[in-house]
Parts: sequence; C-alpha cells; structure tokens
Amino acid sequence: MSKRPYVYVTRKMPAKMINILESVAEVGMWESEETPVPREILLEEANKADGLFTVLADQIDEELFQAAPNLKVVANLAVGFDNIDVQAATKRGIAVCNTPDILTDTTADLAFSLVLMVGRRLAEAVECVKTGNWTSWSPFFMAGADVHHKTIGIVGMGSIGEAVAKRALGFQMNVIYHNRNRKIETEKALDVSYRSFEDLVVESDYIVCLTPLTDATKGMFSKEVFRKMKNTAYFINASRGTVVVEEDLVEALREGEIAGAGLDVFHQEPIDPNHPLLQFPNVVALPHIGSASVETRGAMIVHCCENIAAVLKGETPVSLVNKEIKC
Repeated sequence: MSKRPYVYVTRKMPAKMINILESVAEVGMWESEETPVPREILLEEANKADGLFTVLADQIDEELFQAAPNLKVVANLAVGFDNIDVQAATKRGIAVCNTPDILTDTTADLAFSLVLMVGRRLAEAVECVKTGNWTSWSPFFMAGADVHHKTIGIVGMGSIGEAVAKRALGFQMNVIYHNRNRKIETEKALDVSYRSFEDLVVESDYIVCLTPLTDATKGMFSKEVFRKMKNTAYFINASRGTVVVEEDLVEALREGEIAGAGLDVFHQEPIDPNHPLLQFPNVVALPHIGSASVETRGAMIVHCCENIAAVLKGETPVSLVNKEIKC
C-alpha cells in the first residue's frame, strides 16, 4: 500500500472545513489561529510535505523550496500571492493556488466602508462618545465630508475595483479609474471613466487603491503623488502596504496635503502601535480584515483545500496561479 500524501496547514483551521484534505492526505496543522508558525517549524514540516496550506504571513521562498523535495502544491489563503516566490515554484513544477473571486464583494464592502469612515469621521465620532467628549450639539461638531456626488478614483479595476465602483454608483458618485489595461466594456457596463494615473490623482476626492503588488506598483503612492492630491481628498488603501511610501504618507498628513486616510494594510503587519500613522485622528487603521467575514473566510478555506486535493489527485486545480505547469 502506498503512503498517503502529507499536507501541512500553517494556521489552526476548523476541523469541519478541512475534511476535504483529510479524505486525500494525512494532515498536520499549526496549533494557533493567531500566532504565525515559527520559520524553523515551517521548514521542518515542508521537508516532509506534499502540500502546504499557507497564509500571507508565511514566506514561501527559495529556501523553503530547497527544503521541500516532495512539495507539489502551495495553496494561499488570499487572492494575493506576493509572499510566494512563484517563479521558483514554477521551476520545480510546484502548483501555486490562490482564492480569487470568493472574497470580491466582502473586500469591496470593507474598502467602501473606509471611504465612509474617513469622509464622515466615524471612528473619531465613536471615540468621542466613548470617552465622554460629546457634551453638546453644535453646527460643525464632528462635521466631515460628503461622500455622495463626489469623485472617487479607483486604482486597480479588477473584480474588487468593479465591485467598489458599483457601491460608489449607489451613492451617486462620479467614478473614475486607472488600470494597467483600459477596460472599455467595464466603462460601458458601469458608467465609469478611464483616467491616467496623474489625472486621477488630481481629480479625485477619494482615492481607493486596489492594485496588486508588483514591481511597477511598489511605492507608487509617494510624496509626489500626495502633493498632487487635493488637500480635501482622502486616500484609501485596501491592497498591499508596500504600494505606499509610508513616511511620505505620514508627511502628507502632517502637512495637511491630504484630508485623511483609511488603511487596511501596512508595510509591517501587525503595525507597531507607536507607528506615526496611528497618531493622526484623521487616519482609520484596520488590522488587514478586507475579506474577514465568517462566510467568506470559510469559503476561502474550503477552496484552498479543494485546490490542494485536486493537485494531489493529479488534477488541475480551479485557481492555479502558475498555469504553465502540468499537474
């Protein structure tokens, strides 16, 4: 009888959600849902693994691949996969899988929530009530900026960008976008308008960044960009922290070059509580929860398991990133 494949899961997952894996493999799992698996344990487990179920905090790189001679598949619990050296995986014939589409609407809800939160100063208002600083009504007490009928600029018009556009149109916003490739059909279907990145930055009242992290997008929101924004404009980032030069964003906020920011992602996660960005009352900072609904995260976990199971059975997974490899 041949030995069953072995799959290692780098976070504690609900047992009922990984029964698909258990039907095709022996499964090992890190004991904590919140604490990352230590690097030395990850390497040790990878050494005997046929499959890895990973999260964004796990660095799946050349060192790990060298330590994992039997590895056939890595399934990442995210749409993004910048924590994985896809090129190195492809050279070894290792399938890399992600979870596209499943989290589109949930992440769009979160991104548009940040628009409302920063524009209407909702986080400040909640804190005001909780700390007893709401003492009376006055005409401009906690007055924010309108969202309706304003111009929202979406950078990265993928499926999540399109979903944010739909929400913005419900608020009768003027929707403009920038994307690596212009999307004429999307413009017709959604009544949105294409702009160059430079024009979008100048025109927008709210800029929502949803672009993937690439060499071209890393650090794209820098000092020069923030200076071109309206000083009444708000910056929203629900993509990856490193598309922003954080020290430049701090300077823009300090100098009043922009009105505020809503951030779900940062250079280092978790962010240091003493980070300068967290000292501004007009910054809403969230702990990378774009897809964090019970329903969506559950569906993502199941999808990862299905991808791994498919590869171990010699089938092509639904969400294969490196499509050039043979499974």
